[in-house]
Amino acid sequence: MKGSVLLFSAIVLTLIGTSCFAGISQKPSDSNTPRQLQDYLRYSALNNASLKATFERWKAAIEKIPQAQALPDPKFTYSYFIREVETRVGPQRHKFGIMQVFPWFGKIEARTDAASAEAKAARKRYEAEKLKLFWQVKEAFYEYLYLASAVKIAKHNLELLKHFEEVTRTRYMAAAGTHPDVIRAQVELAKLEDVLKSLEELRKPIVAKLNSILNRQSSELLPWPVKEELRRVVVGRQEIITLLKQINPELAAIDFEVTAAKSKLELAKKQFYPDVGVGLDWIETGGAVSQGVSDSGRDPVILMFSMNLPIWSESYKAAEQQAKSVLRKTEQQRTEAENTIVARAEQVLYELEDSSRKIKLYSDVLVLKAEELLEASETAYRAGTIDFLSLIDAQRTVLNFQLQYERAITDNQQKLAELEMLVGRELTTDARESAEE
Repeated sequence: MKGSVLLFSAIVLTLIGTSCFAGISQKPSDSNTPRQLQDYLRYSALNNASLKATFERWKAAIEKIPQAQALPDPKFTYSYFIREVETRVGPQRHKFGIMQVFPWFGKIEARTDAASAEAKAARKRYEAEKLKLFWQVKEAFYEYLYLASAVKIAKHNLELLKHFEEVTRTRYMAAAGTHPDVIRAQVELAKLEDVLKSLEELRKPIVAKLNSILNRQSSELLPWPVKEELRRVVVGRQEIITLLKQINPELAAIDFEVTAAKSKLELAKKQFYPDVGVGLDWIETGGAVSQGVSDSGRDPVILMFSMNLPIWSESYKAAEQQAKSVLRKTEQQRTEAENTIVARAEQVLYELEDSSRKIKLYSDVLVLKAEELLEASETAYRAGTIDFLSLIDAQRTVLNFQLQYERAITDNQQKLAELEMLVGRELTTDARESAEE
């Protein structure tokens, strides 16, 4: 029996290492079905609907730049003289005109600067959406990975309980144990089978969530994910906060929006100045009725200048005040966003450090001690020095610590993914290296 416990311990150690979950049955999948984290990230980047929409918003913002740079369309006019105007040089029949308006100095530049800043903000929004998408993928992926570990741990513990149930029946038949021990073992088996069933059913909503992020049909099967090496990152709290303020794409987007608001304010100030138009008029003229008239039939060409009169100053003042309010609002949004993101990063850093501590505690101490306790309890139960409840309690402790260990790993990787989303890039082994880049 000691050999069976050692075999169980070896299985647990394999779980703690790099299990590939080969023991969990799954349907074969095609080559396009993701299994590793990088597969999921690549698939989501190509197919996620929200990311595509954000990309199109960025493209739309870029197309505003040439529109802002363009002059107003020239204005063409045509006049037909219902009654010909008789002049010395001949009757005038038709009149053609063209006029081009030029905005006041600096208006086009301010308008273009605003459009350019808005396009840059849209690009940063796209980058932020991509980071958010990758965080969502990683969070769901690691949850799926945890479920796979939990299912496998539950199955191995179920086999161990079946073995304990056989031991109780053997002892009962040999008059060394009691019938209640057999019943307790069967009750524990039923409870663990129910836990295993719940875990297996949980696969459906988790797969549906992943498929939603990947823009796949919710009913499509996803194979159990491949477990990868645990990423460990040494983070310095102050370095992370500094890095976050420097490169977080959401903050960068608002910075560009502030720039756009300033350019719009400059444009509003220039509405007090007129726009100037330059044009030409050409009048078709027929031949003179009288003979010998100099310049007979000569078409006159007229150089035209125009100017709008910005006399509604109250309207322009209101537009300027509106632009100032928008600028102040955007600056306050920038402050609020930074405060919120920094506070969130502080919480994530705490949870990341807490999960790292738990990983070390469970892997170095609790899981190993629980396995030793289970082995000693089985030996003592066989010798009749402890009751069956103590043995079951030891088994429950092993199961709980194994699951807590896997939960700590999952929480750690999820929090690391969230921290990288907030910072705006993948963190290296030492966060200070990222800060220096």
